[in-house]
Amino acid sequence: MKLAFSTLGVPGMPVPEVVRLAATHGYHGVELRAHPEEPLNLTSTAAERAAAREAFAAGGIEVLGVAGYVKVAEPGEDEPHVTEMRALVELAHDLGAGFVRVFPGGSTEQSGAEADATAERRLGLAAEHAAGLGVRILLETHDSHRTGAAATRVLGTVGHKSTGALWDTMHTWLGGEQPEESYLALAPYLGYVQVKDIASRKDTTPLPLGAGVLPLGEVVEVLTREGWDGWLCWEYEKRWYADAADLAPLLGPGAEYLRRLLNEAA
Repeated sequence: MKLAFSTLGVPGMPVPEVVRLAATHGYHGVELRAHPEEPLNLTSTAAERAAAREAFAAGGIEVLGVAGYVKVAEPGEDEPHVTEMRALVELAHDLGAGFVRVFPGGSTEQSGAEADATAERRLGLAAEHAAGLGVRILLETHDSHRTGAAATRVLGTVGHKSTGALWDTMHTWLGGEQPEESYLALAPYLGYVQVKDIASRKDTTPLPLGAGVLPLGEVVEVLTREGWDGWLCWEYEKRWYADAADLAPLLGPGAEYLRRLLNEAA
């Protein structure tokens, strides 16, 4: 498996520094947060995108995916959501990334069936554009669809090879699924896996990998046993937790921890 980290853990950091951190600590790639406060986002020019792609390639670092903030199940008109997904797909393509992350974002104003149908329709409308650019749109296990079972209700109906699942291992665990249950549900659709660690179900402040309660060893064991050979991406949510430790000093020990889990599972 390849290792990556999300730039959500180092908000606003310039591309050369992201490349340096990844290369220094032995990560194969990065997940780029596509937000206006980041150096690369939907308003980045063609020249900026090309320069970033060149910088990552020169450093031997892959751009795993672009983490967008579209909520595909939320109430409202389809057009803005689909347009933004298509723009995210184009950004990912320009950066050489294979994936785009979107959220479910269903609301209590809807029934579960309505939220599912809305997400299915919008993903379907964006899927052909993604296919034409060689990018997959991944629905993250999050908020209204935090379990593997919930996410696959949507993805099974969309039924398009250019859509899939991003397994956020914290949310499936908080939703009551064990790692094997989540994997079995998500396996036909799985794009990549986000790992992280937290203190407890009530305190989701990010911690160094291995310092909290999430069953990361079980996740890696299941993936290894099932022969899955994709990406493990560390999402350290420093952006939302000002008191959390800085990510940069944790990157080296984090990579070592994940390699140890992989060696033990093998």
